[in-house]
Amino acid sequence: MHSSAAAAAAFLTPAVAASNRLVPLRRARRFAVRAVASPPASKPASSPSKTGKWQWTFEDKPISVYYEEHEQGTAENVKNILMIPTISDVSTVEEWRVVAKDIVTRKGERNYRATIVDWPGLGYSDRPSLNYNADVMENFLVQLISSPNSPVADADGELVVVGGGHAATIAVRAAGKGLIKPSAVAAVAPTWAGPLPIVFGRGSDMETRYGLLRGTLRAPAIGWMMYNVLVSNEKSIQSQYKSHVYANPENVTPYIIESRYELTKRKGARFVPAAFLTGLLDPVQSREEFMQLFAKLDEDLPVLVVSTLNSPRRSKAEMEALKGAKGVTKFVEVPGALLPQEEYPLAVAEELYVFLQESFSSRR
Repeated sequence: MHSSAAAAAAFLTPAVAASNRLVPLRRARRFAVRAVASPPASKPASSPSKTGKWQWTFEDKPISVYYEEHEQGTAENVKNILMIPTISDVSTVEEWRVVAKDIVTRKGERNYRATIVDWPGLGYSDRPSLNYNADVMENFLVQLISSPNSPVADADGELVVVGGGHAATIAVRAAGKGLIKPSAVAAVAPTWAGPLPIVFGRGSDMETRYGLLRGTLRAPAIGWMMYNVLVSNEKSIQSQYKSHVYANPENVTPYIIESRYELTKRKGARFVPAAFLTGLLDPVQSREEFMQLFAKLDEDLPVLVVSTLNSPRRSKAEMEALKGAKGVTKFVEVPGALLPQEEYPLAVAEELYVFLQESFSSRR
């Protein structure tokens, strides 16, 4: 989710600065396409039932990871949902709060508890100077789900994983490898290619330039300077939200810009964006590999893909590739662009709830 790709393009090749949108990816087999409208979110969502910090250990380093829980108070017949934010420079648990609140407050045969977790290096989690890549993020997700002391440890093998963007694809990849065993997966506007690789490709010359940019962003002094130019300024954040993160520019409120800007000022904020922008967090390298991830889950568990009506052209093409694809149980379309769960949370919540009812009511 970076309009900062345009500024980075000038660093990489002055001649190319036109197309700078981020890309998601997708395709499906048995599918239903349905567009459901709902009013966009405006103000910050309601408070969670509980917040906390979980310690993830990576390379012998303890890393504090922020999480919050949303539940309605009942302990009977509860199914656990893990919601993981879209990976971007402004990633935050807040993007899932309205969705979580809507689902857990619904009355039905089954009750739900939602846990939203910030990625290490993003949101309100610690942001150490790790060599972030897709494997590191996958390792985090696997440890989070499998550790006996994690906030989702009591899911009893019945955990539903819901993710947006790259987060969704990393979860699908981990499930396909058998590293996690969710009872269902929902991929909301899933993506697999970072902002620069989707525009400029992965030739050896470009990989060299990506490495140079990444190294510059990670450097102690000049790194902060370049990060401030590319990412950490309100004008850049507003530009990316209005151009491709949200479908309707009028839904981009001052609160959103200010709160996301504050996130980019946290200590260590530049390390994950440096990896994401240059493609190190990409879980696959092509559409074919992307589709194979979903195919590996065929018949194993229910998989929902939520596409959006107004995604950027390249992102939209990847989403559409998942319509009717092997391994995709259901394909739906909602209003929005790359962050529908934040811009149109009620539409996303409705599709998730219907998917959960369809997936588990007949089993139990």
